[in-house]
Amino acid sequence: MSLIFDHIAGLNSARPWGRVLDAGTGINSLRWLRGLPADELTAVTGADLMVRRIRDALGPSPANEKIVTGNWADPDFLSGKRFDTVVADYLIGAIDGFAPYFQDEMIGRLRQLTAGRLYLVGLEPYVVEKPGTPAGEIVFRIGRLRDTFLLLSGQKPYREFPLVWVEKQLAAAGFSIVATKRFPIRYRARFVNAQLDMCVNRLHLVPDDLRSALAAHVETLRAQALALETRLDGLRCGFDYVITAEPC
Repeated sequence: MSLIFDHIAGLNSARPWGRVLDAGTGINSLRWLRGLPADELTAVTGADLMVRRIRDALGPSPANEKIVTGNWADPDFLSGKRFDTVVADYLIGAIDGFAPYFQDEMIGRLRQLTAGRLYLVGLEPYVVEKPGTPAGEIVFRIGRLRDTFLLLSGQKPYREFPLVWVEKQLAAAGFSIVATKRFPIRYRARFVNAQLDMCVNRLHLVPDDLRSALAAHVETLRAQALALETRLDGLRCGFDYVITAEPC
């Protein structure tokens, strides 16, 4: 993640940060943004639980920072506000849990909010089509299993969007693309365990007649993935991306 933040900082090195909006905040993005010379910092989250997690991890907000909770599907939320710098850190995928099918309208909201520059970070979907490499295939299987558990337990999986789609939506909303950069991903054991532990933690929520079979499948997949990660020195699959855009 530091590579992505360093990339954004480099792109913005000749510009004042001014009034900054963290449009989908989290611990990582807010920790980074607190270290920048912003005049004002507004951090948005859709859940009060995230506010508590941020404060537990990072401590109280500095004087120039405000953390607000709201739903971007609410047209009155931050209506009329404009920011010199907007950071949308994996927002387009994550928003499906709060406002399903709102992604194209969200990009329109970002256009209304952006007075200067937008930095949009995303993840190229990796659970849509089965990749042609052993590493890609096992990451695909982990992602599909994770999403299965989320759906069986009554929750919504993230709905990531491809780079090409996001660029088209930005242009349609009135943005001009300044730069695009891809960051190839090498998944490590931490990713494997985190995703599969998420499944284990939801076993009690799935139907009783599926529970034992799914529990065994999780551990079989874990063993296969960890062995392959060790042999290949990481599971190379897909990429994150950063799109830099400005209002036309």
